Amino acid sequence: MPKISAPTVAEHRSRQRAALLRSATEILATQGMGAVTPAAVGAAAGLARPSVYQYFSSGGAIIAAIIEDVFPRANQILAESLAAAVTPSERLDAYIRETLRLAAEGYHRPASALAGATLPPECLTRLTELHREQAAPFIQVLSELGVPDLPVTGPLLAGMIEVGMTMVEGGQSLAVVTERTRTLIHAAITLPEGESPP
Repeated sequence: MPKISAPTVAEHRSRQRAALLRSATEILATQGMGAVTPAAVGAAAGLARPSVYQYFSSGGAIIAAIIEDVFPRANQILAESLAAAVTPSERLDAYIRETLRLAAEGYHRPASALAGATLPPECLTRLTELHREQAAPFIQVLSELGVPDLPVTGPLLAGMIEVGMTMVEGGQSLAVVTERTRTLIHAAITLPEGESPP
């Protein structure tokens, strides 16, 4: 019987599963979805493949677990940051700042690795839900700020943030990218003097 490295069996299993997810997420981010197999994940985590099957039935199950681990965690961090902001303008800045910080810390790497991948339908549906959940506060604050043509303008402004995420992931200064992104988005949504939203 494998040695238990925690006070309880339940805690041991929780730690083992977390270690597998960390290894799987790293493999996904660095090698792509096709490399996420029970054998590869087990080897990276220091576990034999049969042990991996105690936690995940397949590579697809591991991908589903990554989606449920990384994305809700990032969304919760983002929600907590927004809750501390008072005005719409402050919430906009908080959204930009926190989204770019999360990207700099690697939270966006799994999403980048999954972009364009052929996912099982249930994973794709869940990933779409989580992306919408992440974007909802941004669209909401733009609405509060009276941004016109929101179905068009919202995705265009979100595109600025996505480019910023790619830049910080690529090593650009988080502080510089955050400030430029914030400045450009504020400039884009500022109406000319005397003009009101339609």
